[in-house]
Amino acid sequence: MADKKLVEAITSMEEDFAQWYTDVVKKAELIDYTSVKGCMVIKPAGYAIWELIQKQLDERFKATGVENVYLPMFIPESLLQKEKDHVEGFAPEVAWVTHGGLNPLQERLCVRPTSETLFCDFYKNDIHSYRDLPKVYNQWCSVVRWEKETRPFLRSREFLWQEGHTAHATMEEAEERTIQMLNLYADFCEEVLAMPVIRGRKTEKEKFAGAESTYTIEALMHDGKALQSGTSHNFGDGFAKTFGIQFADRDNRLKYVYQTSWGMTTRLIGAIIMVHGDNSGLVLPPRVAPTQIMIIPIQQKKEGVLDTAYALRDRLGSFRVKVDDSDKSPGWKFSEQEMRGIPIRVEIGPKDMEAGKCVICRRDTGEKLETALDELETKAGEILERMQKEMLERARAHRDSHTHIAQNMEELQDVLDNHPGFVKAMWCANQACEDEIKEKFAATSRCMPFDQEWVGDRCVCCGKPAKKMVYWGRAY
Repeated sequence: MADKKLVEAITSMEEDFAQWYTDVVKKAELIDYTSVKGCMVIKPAGYAIWELIQKQLDERFKATGVENVYLPMFIPESLLQKEKDHVEGFAPEVAWVTHGGLNPLQERLCVRPTSETLFCDFYKNDIHSYRDLPKVYNQWCSVVRWEKETRPFLRSREFLWQEGHTAHATMEEAEERTIQMLNLYADFCEEVLAMPVIRGRKTEKEKFAGAESTYTIEALMHDGKALQSGTSHNFGDGFAKTFGIQFADRDNRLKYVYQTSWGMTTRLIGAIIMVHGDNSGLVLPPRVAPTQIMIIPIQQKKEGVLDTAYALRDRLGSFRVKVDDSDKSPGWKFSEQEMRGIPIRVEIGPKDMEAGKCVICRRDTGEKLETALDELETKAGEILERMQKEMLERARAHRDSHTHIAQNMEELQDVLDNHPGFVKAMWCANQACEDEIKEKFAATSRCMPFDQEWVGDRCVCCGKPAKKMVYWGRAY
């Protein structure tokens, strides 16, 4: 039977990026659709990526003193109603439980869209003295938001995430933790996901409901759309005053705590796909690839070929490695390995064995390298490291070449319509201008970057003196 290339099933990204994305998540078997509208099955190939994200993020959290906890998934309506701004921000997306078995509940329960109110309720009984502070907690869980339009990983009604919730004695400590976690997220995206991000602060309009300030990391996808990839919020003492979270300080006076919260979700998997993927499918950065090396035996029915492949697998035990010993043809196996984004494949056949060598092929560049069998471990390690580094460099170069400057509304529209990407433009800090840009161009302020550079002195919208440089863009 002639090899039927698996990638025929993938729409090219130039033709239809949204369809390309859907094809990749389906064909690479990351997800499946379900009879629960707006919810997905995360299949083993997809969940294994999440496990690697979770493991490496969790290690970084714990290195900064974070402890994991778990709180209920239900929130009584009266508790949710306590923080006015917060409840208004989430009201349209909340799912409600109205019955327990056959009996109507005395009070509706909401399925958590986020857990601020539960943490506040818990902290008010758990914190009494300055000696109890800081509390630096995180939970790994799922949340539910009744989204109208869903797309695998990027937006689903139930998704997996972590949410950190901390309480501190002073505003300075809370702000320090807020920024610390944002930087931790940014470093993680760049070092592990090979995904460059812009670090900055959200405008008042775009900040989290109930927060004093929200900080964000923004990434640029291959199609020029932005993706918010992690947020960190400083709540000040607003929630503490609403929920009565007080502690006796060293001077024996009662004071309110200052709180933060920060989160990252399974949408990171969507980001990896859209930053690194190509027309053959997924391209996974080695540090989050469930299988880093796939060994493909050539003419595997010939004596000794499979045994050699298994021996190589055992030797490469310090990596995540598999042998494809299925009865499919080598061509089919190559296509499948490409589709699934496995960073490197090792080809070994009778001729290679005779010559004491094998062929290593890189998924990201397609580059092939002949390597002596006794140098395989060293070479494989070097290639994976180089690949991780070069994937970040390529993604950064793509982002930088798709970042433009606009001085007025005509330029802003031209860039957004004809050169998709980030737009750096000055802003007067007036929400009316932000609203006008969103209404006219369906673009939002992504963030006010920490690295402020002056790209003009007038607001891109109204022409009045500018106060901030803002990254604008159309986003997922």
